[in-house]
Amino acid sequence: MSSHIDARVLVLNRNYQPVAITGVERAFGLLYAGAARALDEAFNSFDYESWAQLRADLGEDVIHTPAVALKIPRVVVLQAYDRIPRVHVRFSRQNIYLRDQFTCQYCTKRFPRQQLNLDHVVPRSQGGRTTWENIVCSCVKCNLKKGGRTPDEANMRLLKIPKRPSWSSLTPFMGKVPYKEWLPFLDPVTASYWNTELESE
Repeated sequence: MSSHIDARVLVLNRNYQPVAITGVERAFGLLYAGAARALDEAFNSFDYESWAQLRADLGEDVIHTPAVALKIPRVVVLQAYDRIPRVHVRFSRQNIYLRDQFTCQYCTKRFPRQQLNLDHVVPRSQGGRTTWENIVCSCVKCNLKKGGRTPDEANMRLLKIPKRPSWSSLTPFMGKVPYKEWLPFLDPVTASYWNTELESE
């Protein structure tokens, strides 16, 4: 298959609600097994055989196998899965950055993502847990200054008390949707699948 193997495909349950984002290879596996059907921009539904017959010689969204050129589906619908997606905000590094607006919670300066760390407000060495209420963004300088101390012990002040965010508080800071075909199906729940969940303790 071509370099487009790294493209992403939105997965819907049979009620057309987004439940995951997967890779092209997995999406074609679902189509080929009959576990999913592909949707085009007009919401027409295709099984693997009918999708393989679509013209794939135009445009860039194509993968090539030894036997055939296949158009990449941007959306697939599972045929026997009707679970409702989770509605809580996933505890992830990206969502912490979004909650704190990429701002160090000690010096109050905004930084590029690469220059931010995650800090335990109450250090783990003092029993601090890895939770929404104990993790904040901090810049490298402030993180080193605070070390293994609490903000009070380090004579540092938090910009705001950390807490679990709501989707409404994160939505304005979320990135651009990568494919226009996803737009009719997206709601704030979908963004939870863009991030790897952190392990809480």
